[in-house]
Amino acid sequence: MNDTQRTWLSSLFSLAIIAFAVFITQRFILPLLWAAILAIASWPLFVRARRSLGGHDILAALAVTLLCAAALVTPLALGLMQAAHQAPALAAYIATANNEGLAAPDWLERLPVVGGAILEWWQTTLSQPHGLAHLFTDGGPGPHLHSASEVLRTFGSAVMHRMIDVAFAFLSLFFFYKDGPALLSQTEAIGRHLIGNTRWQLYSTKVPTAIRATVNGLVLVGLAEGLLLGIAYEFAGVPSAVLWAAATGVLAIIPFGAPLAFGVVAAVLFFHGHTAAAAGIIAFGAVVLFVADHFVRPTIIGNATKLPFLAVLLGILGGVEMLGLIGLFVGPVVITLFVTLWHEEKLFRRGGH
Repeated sequence: MNDTQRTWLSSLFSLAIIAFAVFITQRFILPLLWAAILAIASWPLFVRARRSLGGHDILAALAVTLLCAAALVTPLALGLMQAAHQAPALAAYIATANNEGLAAPDWLERLPVVGGAILEWWQTTLSQPHGLAHLFTDGGPGPHLHSASEVLRTFGSAVMHRMIDVAFAFLSLFFFYKDGPALLSQTEAIGRHLIGNTRWQLYSTKVPTAIRATVNGLVLVGLAEGLLLGIAYEFAGVPSAVLWAAATGVLAIIPFGAPLAFGVVAAVLFFHGHTAAAAGIIAFGAVVLFVADHFVRPTIIGNATKLPFLAVLLGILGGVEMLGLIGLFVGPVVITLFVTLWHEEKLFRRGGH
Protein backbone atom coordinates (compact mmCIF):
# COMPACT_ATOMS: atom_id res chain seq x y z
CA MET A 1 0.00 0.00 0.00
CA ASN A 2 1.51 3.31 -1.07
CA ASP A 3 1.38 6.64 0.79
CA THR A 4 -1.51 8.00 -1.26
CA GLN A 5 -3.69 5.01 -0.44
CA ARG A 6 -2.81 5.30 3.24
CA THR A 7 -3.74 8.99 3.15
CA TRP A 8 -7.12 8.21 1.59
CA LEU A 9 -7.84 5.43 4.08
CA SER A 10 -6.82 7.64 6.96
CA SER A 11 -9.14 10.39 5.69
CA LEU A 12 -12.05 7.96 5.29
CA PHE A 13 -11.40 6.60 8.78
CA SER A 14 -11.50 10.13 10.22
CA LEU A 15 -14.68 10.99 8.31
CA ALA A 16 -16.34 7.80 9.52
CA ILE A 17 -15.55 8.67 13.14
CA ILE A 18 -16.91 12.22 12.67
CA ALA A 19 -20.07 10.91 10.98
CA PHE A 20 -20.78 8.44 13.79
CA ALA A 21 -20.11 11.09 16.42
CA VAL A 22 -22.60 13.44 14.74
CA PHE A 23 -25.11 10.60 14.46
CA ILE A 24 -24.83 9.73 18.16
CA THR A 25 -25.05 13.35 19.37
CA GLN A 26 -27.51 14.72 16.79
CA ARG A 27 -30.22 15.23 19.45
CA PHE A 28 -27.92 17.66 21.25
CA ILE A 29 -26.36 19.48 18.30
CA LEU A 30 -28.74 22.44 18.46
CA PRO A 31 -28.23 23.13 22.21
CA LEU A 32 -24.47 22.74 21.67
CA LEU A 33 -24.59 25.30 18.84
CA TRP A 34 -26.49 27.74 21.05
CA ALA A 35 -23.95 27.23 23.83
CA ALA A 36 -21.06 27.78 21.41
CA ILE A 37 -22.62 31.01 20.11
CA LEU A 38 -23.19 32.29 23.65
CA ALA A 39 -19.64 31.32 24.66
CA ILE A 40 -18.08 33.14 21.69
CA ALA A 41 -20.29 36.20 22.12
CA SER A 42 -19.59 36.52 25.87
CA TRP A 43 -15.97 35.31 25.93
CA PRO A 44 -14.54 38.79 26.73
CA LEU A 45 -16.86 38.91 29.74
CA PHE A 46 -15.55 35.52 30.90
CA VAL A 47 -11.94 36.69 30.51
CA ARG A 48 -12.64 39.75 32.67
CA ALA A 49 -14.44 37.61 35.27
CA ARG A 50 -11.53 35.15 35.40
CA ARG A 51 -9.08 38.01 35.88
CA SER A 52 -11.23 39.49 38.67
CA LEU A 53 -11.45 36.11 40.42
CA GLY A 54 -7.72 35.53 40.43
CA GLY A 55 -7.59 33.11 37.50
CA HIS A 56 -10.11 30.59 38.89
CA ASP A 57 -11.62 29.10 35.73
CA ILE A 58 -14.42 27.17 37.45
CA LEU A 59 -15.65 30.12 39.54
CA ALA A 60 -15.50 32.47 36.55
CA ALA A 61 -17.29 29.93 34.32
CA LEU A 62 -20.03 29.43 36.91
CA ALA A 63 -20.48 33.16 37.50
CA VAL A 64 -20.73 34.08 33.82
CA THR A 65 -22.99 31.11 33.06
CA LEU A 66 -25.39 32.15 35.82
CA LEU A 67 -25.25 35.76 34.58
CA CYS A 68 -26.09 34.70 31.00
CA ALA A 69 -28.87 32.44 32.28
CA ALA A 70 -30.36 35.27 34.33
CA ALA A 71 -30.17 37.71 31.42
CA LEU A 72 -31.77 35.34 28.91
CA VAL A 73 -34.11 33.22 31.02
CA THR A 74 -35.60 35.95 33.23
CA PRO A 75 -37.60 37.67 30.43
CA LEU A 76 -38.75 34.26 29.21
CA ALA A 77 -39.74 33.20 32.72
CA LEU A 78 -41.72 36.41 33.26
CA GLY A 79 -43.57 35.82 30.02
CA LEU A 80 -44.31 32.19 30.92
CA MET A 81 -45.53 33.20 34.39
CA GLN A 82 -47.84 35.76 32.86
CA ALA A 83 -49.05 33.19 30.34
CA ALA A 84 -49.62 30.62 33.10
CA HIS A 85 -52.09 32.92 34.82
CA GLN A 86 -54.22 33.05 31.69
CA ALA A 87 -53.47 29.55 30.40
CA PRO A 88 -56.61 27.79 31.76
CA ALA A 89 -59.00 30.35 30.26
CA LEU A 90 -57.06 30.48 26.99
CA ALA A 91 -56.88 26.68 26.78
CA ALA A 92 -60.63 26.37 27.35
CA TYR A 93 -61.25 28.97 24.64
CA ILE A 94 -58.95 27.18 22.15
CA ALA A 95 -60.51 23.79 22.85
CA THR A 96 -64.05 25.15 22.45
CA ALA A 97 -63.14 27.07 19.29
CA ASN A 98 -61.52 23.97 17.81
CA ASN A 99 -64.33 21.54 18.68
CA GLU A 100 -67.26 23.79 17.81
CA GLY A 101 -65.72 26.15 15.26
CA LEU A 102 -64.83 29.81 15.60
CA ALA A 103 -67.43 32.20 14.24
CA ALA A 104 -66.14 34.96 11.96
CA PRO A 105 -66.28 38.45 13.52
CA ASP A 106 -68.83 40.88 12.11
CA TRP A 107 -66.27 43.48 11.12
CA LEU A 108 -64.43 41.08 8.81
CA GLU A 109 -66.80 41.48 5.86
CA ARG A 110 -66.50 45.26 6.14
CA LEU A 111 -62.80 45.21 5.35
CA PRO A 112 -62.09 46.81 1.96
CA VAL A 113 -60.77 44.74 -0.96
CA VAL A 114 -59.74 41.60 0.97
CA GLY A 115 -62.66 41.33 3.40
CA GLY A 116 -64.73 38.95 1.24
CA ALA A 117 -61.83 36.58 0.55
CA ILE A 118 -60.78 36.46 4.21
CA LEU A 119 -64.38 35.88 5.32
CA GLU A 120 -64.77 32.99 2.86
CA TRP A 121 -61.49 31.40 4.05
CA TRP A 122 -62.51 31.83 7.69
CA GLN A 123 -65.89 30.18 7.13
CA THR A 124 -64.38 27.19 5.31
CA THR A 125 -61.63 26.58 7.88
CA LEU A 126 -61.87 28.21 11.30
CA SER A 127 -65.67 28.17 11.48
CA GLN A 128 -65.72 24.40 10.95
CA PRO A 129 -65.35 21.87 13.79
CA HIS A 130 -61.67 21.01 14.36
CA GLY A 131 -60.69 23.85 12.06
CA LEU A 132 -57.88 25.01 14.32
CA ALA A 133 -56.29 21.54 14.44
CA HIS A 134 -56.61 21.32 10.65
CA LEU A 135 -54.97 24.73 10.28
CA PHE A 136 -51.96 24.00 12.48
CA THR A 137 -51.27 20.57 10.96
CA ASP A 138 -51.18 21.75 7.34
CA GLY A 139 -54.31 19.89 6.45
CA GLY A 140 -53.13 16.56 7.87
CA PRO A 141 -54.68 14.62 10.70
CA GLY A 142 -54.21 16.46 13.96
CA PRO A 143 -55.35 16.42 17.57
CA HIS A 144 -58.98 17.23 18.25
CA LEU A 145 -58.14 18.95 21.55
CA HIS A 146 -61.44 17.96 23.14
CA SER A 147 -60.79 19.68 26.47
CA ALA A 148 -58.78 22.47 28.03
CA SER A 149 -56.66 19.91 29.91
CA GLU A 150 -55.57 18.38 26.59
CA VAL A 151 -54.53 21.79 25.31
CA LEU A 152 -52.57 22.47 28.50
CA ARG A 153 -50.95 19.03 28.39
CA THR A 154 -49.88 19.47 24.76
CA PHE A 155 -48.52 22.95 25.40
CA GLY A 156 -46.82 21.89 28.63
CA SER A 157 -45.09 18.98 26.92
CA ALA A 158 -43.69 21.29 24.26
CA VAL A 159 -42.51 23.79 26.88
CA MET A 160 -40.85 21.06 28.95
CA HIS A 161 -39.04 19.76 25.87
CA ARG A 162 -37.67 23.23 25.14
CA MET A 163 -36.69 23.80 28.76
CA ILE A 164 -34.60 20.61 28.71
CA ASP A 165 -32.78 21.94 25.63
CA VAL A 166 -32.21 25.29 27.38
CA ALA A 167 -30.86 23.59 30.51
CA PHE A 168 -28.46 21.44 28.46
CA ALA A 169 -27.32 24.51 26.51
CA PHE A 170 -26.36 26.33 29.72
CA LEU A 171 -24.67 23.22 31.10
CA SER A 172 -22.63 23.05 27.90
CA LEU A 173 -21.91 26.77 28.17
CA PHE A 174 -20.33 26.24 31.59
CA PHE A 175 -17.96 23.61 30.21
CA PHE A 176 -17.16 25.73 27.15
CA TYR A 177 -16.02 28.47 29.52
CA LYS A 178 -14.13 26.12 31.83
CA ASP A 179 -12.35 24.22 29.04
CA GLY A 180 -12.32 27.12 26.59
CA PRO A 181 -8.54 27.68 26.42
CA ALA A 182 -7.90 23.97 25.73
CA LEU A 183 -10.68 23.82 23.12
CA LEU A 184 -9.34 26.97 21.47
CA SER A 185 -5.82 25.57 21.35
CA GLN A 186 -7.01 22.28 19.82
CA THR A 187 -9.20 24.08 17.28
CA GLU A 188 -6.33 26.32 16.22
CA ALA A 189 -4.02 23.33 15.79
CA ILE A 190 -6.56 21.52 13.60
CA GLY A 191 -7.35 24.67 11.61
CA ARG A 192 -3.70 25.44 10.91
CA HIS A 193 -3.11 21.83 9.87
CA LEU A 194 -6.07 21.82 7.46
CA ILE A 195 -5.91 25.24 5.78
CA GLY A 196 -2.53 26.62 6.75
CA ASN A 197 -1.43 29.18 9.30
CA THR A 198 -2.00 32.29 7.16
CA ARG A 199 -5.54 31.43 6.11
CA TRP A 200 -6.43 30.24 9.60
CA GLN A 201 -5.31 33.55 11.11
CA LEU A 202 -7.43 35.37 8.52
CA TYR A 203 -10.62 33.38 8.96
CA SER A 204 -10.48 32.55 12.66
CA THR A 205 -10.75 36.21 13.63
CA LYS A 206 -13.83 36.73 11.46
CA VAL A 207 -16.10 34.15 13.13
CA PRO A 208 -16.11 35.53 16.71
CA THR A 209 -16.38 39.09 15.40
CA ALA A 210 -19.41 38.22 13.26
CA ILE A 211 -21.09 36.29 16.09
CA ARG A 212 -20.57 39.04 18.67
CA ALA A 213 -21.77 41.72 16.28
CA THR A 214 -24.85 39.68 15.37
CA VAL A 215 -25.68 38.95 19.01
CA ASN A 216 -25.34 42.62 19.92
CA GLY A 217 -27.16 43.85 16.85
CA LEU A 218 -30.03 41.35 16.94
CA VAL A 219 -30.52 40.05 20.46
CA LEU A 220 -29.66 43.10 22.54
CA VAL A 221 -31.36 45.54 20.19
CA GLY A 222 -34.40 43.25 19.91
CA LEU A 223 -34.74 42.97 23.68
CA ALA A 224 -34.39 46.75 23.96
CA GLU A 225 -37.21 47.16 21.44
CA GLY A 226 -39.35 44.79 23.51
CA LEU A 227 -38.64 46.79 26.66
CA LEU A 228 -39.48 50.14 25.08
CA LEU A 229 -42.65 48.83 23.44
CA GLY A 230 -43.59 47.03 26.67
CA ILE A 231 -43.56 50.39 28.47
CA ALA A 232 -45.79 51.76 25.71
CA TYR A 233 -48.13 48.77 26.10
CA GLU A 234 -48.43 49.46 29.82
CA PHE A 235 -49.28 53.11 29.25
CA ALA A 236 -51.79 52.14 26.54
CA GLY A 237 -53.57 49.77 28.92
CA VAL A 238 -52.82 46.59 26.95
CA PRO A 239 -53.95 43.48 28.86
CA SER A 240 -51.00 41.27 29.87
CA ALA A 241 -48.51 43.96 28.84
CA VAL A 242 -45.56 41.97 30.23
CA LEU A 243 -46.45 38.94 28.12
CA TRP A 244 -46.83 41.05 24.99
CA ALA A 245 -43.53 42.82 25.76
CA ALA A 246 -41.74 39.47 26.06
CA ALA A 247 -43.27 38.29 22.77
CA THR A 248 -42.27 41.56 21.09
CA GLY A 249 -38.69 41.27 22.35
CA VAL A 250 -38.37 37.73 20.99
CA LEU A 251 -39.93 38.61 17.63
CA ALA A 252 -37.88 41.81 17.38
CA ILE A 253 -34.72 39.68 17.26
CA ILE A 254 -35.89 38.53 13.82
CA PRO A 255 -35.87 41.24 11.13
CA PHE A 256 -39.42 42.46 10.42
CA GLY A 257 -40.69 40.53 13.45
CA ALA A 258 -41.37 43.56 15.66
CA PRO A 259 -44.06 45.05 13.35
CA LEU A 260 -45.96 41.77 13.57
CA ALA A 261 -45.93 41.96 17.37
CA PHE A 262 -46.96 45.58 17.88
CA GLY A 263 -49.32 45.35 14.90
CA VAL A 264 -51.25 42.55 16.64
CA VAL A 265 -51.30 44.56 19.87
CA ALA A 266 -52.64 47.61 18.01
CA ALA A 267 -55.27 45.45 16.31
CA VAL A 268 -56.42 44.10 19.69
CA LEU A 269 -56.74 47.65 21.02
CA PHE A 270 -58.53 48.83 17.90
CA PHE A 271 -61.12 46.07 17.90
CA HIS A 272 -61.83 46.79 21.57
CA GLY A 273 -62.60 50.41 20.68
CA HIS A 274 -59.30 51.99 21.85
CA THR A 275 -58.52 53.71 18.56
CA ALA A 276 -56.22 56.42 19.95
CA ALA A 277 -54.17 53.90 21.94
CA ALA A 278 -53.85 51.66 18.86
CA ALA A 279 -52.67 54.59 16.73
CA GLY A 280 -50.17 55.55 19.44
CA ILE A 281 -48.74 52.02 19.55
CA ILE A 282 -48.36 51.95 15.76
CA ALA A 283 -46.68 55.38 15.69
CA PHE A 284 -44.33 54.67 18.60
CA GLY A 285 -43.50 51.21 17.26
CA ALA A 286 -42.70 52.64 13.83
CA VAL A 287 -40.32 55.19 15.37
CA VAL A 288 -38.55 52.56 17.50
CA LEU A 289 -38.30 50.21 14.51
CA PHE A 290 -36.99 52.95 12.21
CA VAL A 291 -34.25 53.98 14.62
CA ALA A 292 -33.27 50.37 15.41
CA ASP A 293 -33.19 49.09 11.82
CA HIS A 294 -31.72 52.16 10.11
CA PHE A 295 -29.21 53.41 12.65
CA VAL A 296 -28.49 51.06 15.56
CA ARG A 297 -28.29 47.62 13.89
CA PRO A 298 -26.37 48.71 10.76
CA THR A 299 -23.86 50.52 12.97
CA ILE A 300 -23.34 47.59 15.36
CA ILE A 301 -23.25 44.77 12.81
CA GLY A 302 -21.91 46.51 9.72
CA ASN A 303 -19.07 48.36 11.42
CA ALA A 304 -17.86 45.24 13.24
CA THR A 305 -18.01 42.86 10.27
CA LYS A 306 -17.10 45.44 7.60
CA LEU A 307 -20.12 44.32 5.58
CA PRO A 308 -22.86 46.38 3.94
CA PHE A 309 -26.13 45.98 5.80
CA LEU A 310 -27.76 44.37 2.75
CA ALA A 311 -25.25 41.51 2.94
CA VAL A 312 -25.92 41.15 6.66
CA LEU A 313 -29.67 41.17 6.02
CA LEU A 314 -29.34 38.48 3.34
CA GLY A 315 -27.31 36.35 5.74
CA ILE A 316 -29.86 36.75 8.52
CA LEU A 317 -32.96 36.11 6.41
CA GLY A 318 -31.35 33.27 4.45
CA GLY A 319 -30.11 31.69 7.66
CA VAL A 320 -33.56 31.82 9.25
CA GLU A 321 -35.16 30.40 6.11
CA MET A 322 -32.79 27.44 5.92
CA LEU A 323 -31.84 26.74 9.55
CA GLY A 324 -34.54 28.30 11.68
CA LEU A 325 -33.73 30.54 14.65
CA ILE A 326 -30.11 29.37 14.88
CA GLY A 327 -29.69 30.69 11.34
CA LEU A 328 -29.91 34.24 12.72
CA PHE A 329 -26.31 33.81 13.85
CA VAL A 330 -24.99 31.20 11.43
CA GLY A 331 -26.12 33.15 8.35
CA PRO A 332 -24.08 36.33 8.99
CA VAL A 333 -21.03 34.20 9.85
CA VAL A 334 -21.28 32.37 6.52
CA ILE A 335 -21.66 35.64 4.60
CA THR A 336 -18.70 37.14 6.47
CA LEU A 337 -16.53 34.14 5.56
CA PHE A 338 -17.74 34.32 1.95
CA VAL A 339 -16.81 38.00 1.68
CA THR A 340 -13.44 37.24 3.30
CA LEU A 341 -12.85 34.51 0.70
CA TRP A 342 -13.89 36.95 -2.05
CA HIS A 343 -11.35 39.54 -0.94
CA GLU A 344 -8.71 36.85 -0.47
CA GLU A 345 -9.19 35.62 -4.04
CA LYS A 346 -8.97 39.21 -5.34
CA LEU A 347 -5.69 39.71 -3.46
CA PHE A 348 -4.44 36.36 -4.80
CA ARG A 349 -5.26 37.33 -8.39
CA ARG A 350 -3.54 40.69 -7.98
CA GLY A 351 -0.48 38.98 -6.53
CA GLY A 352 -0.47 36.54 -9.42
CA HIS A 353 -0.30 39.37 -11.92
